[in-house]
Amino acid sequence: MSKVAASATPPTPIAIDAAKTAAPKKPYPFWLGGVAATIAASITHPLDLTKVRLQASGDKRMVDSIRKTVRTAGVRGLFDGISGTWLRQMSYSMCRFWAYDESKKLIGAGKDAPAWKLAAAGSMARGVGPNVFRAILMNASQLASYDFFKAELLKTKYFEDNIACHFTASFAAGTVATTVCSPADVLKSTLTVIRQSMAKEGAMFMFKGWVPAWTRLQPTTILIFLTLEQLKNAVDFSRKSGFDFL
Repeated sequence: MSKVAASATPPTPIAIDAAKTAAPKKPYPFWLGGVAATIAASITHPLDLTKVRLQASGDKRMVDSIRKTVRTAGVRGLFDGISGTWLRQMSYSMCRFWAYDESKKLIGAGKDAPAWKLAAAGSMARGVGPNVFRAILMNASQLASYDFFKAELLKTKYFEDNIACHFTASFAAGTVATTVCSPADVLKSTLTVIRQSMAKEGAMFMFKGWVPAWTRLQPTTILIFLTLEQLKNAVDFSRKSGFDFL
């Protein structure tokens, strides 16, 4: 009789809390990366559009080009073609973030995974399109290096999981991505041009244009990951508040 009574004893609050703690965390929505990339691209779109117009018009000052656009087409003129940008980010970027997360699960790349394993997950999320090789390099360097730098920063006593940590990790990731992808951008040239450049300038010719590429990619990388982390925080807050639809 005592055995039956013992087995019918309800679990203690400590046991319930332990069971909740042991339960795996619900994954974030797969579309968060696409939304973050779309928001980041929306912010940087006027600058990217102005750079294109500078090249086409021959103007030398970005501020003057922006003023000319606003004067002739209004503020909306700074966002010409943004629908195409949104379409790309909500398709390609959403898929590459989702594929990267799924690749990490596939090879067991957890929170404190080594850099090579994160890079391997990034290379598996290679995307599609005419420039597959560059897509592999971008995913393996930008996405994987952000996770790596964030994890390493959190191991120190100087950083917590906040905007300062996210900014520093994304800044480092943007620099790594620019450096890794620079040779791929340069090597799009024909074989003859590559041979001539190698003979004249050596292997460093592959990093020609690194600074302009860095100034273009860095703001986008920082904005993507800062936005992504805030979206994750919003999802966590909504789930704690009882809204489980996310």
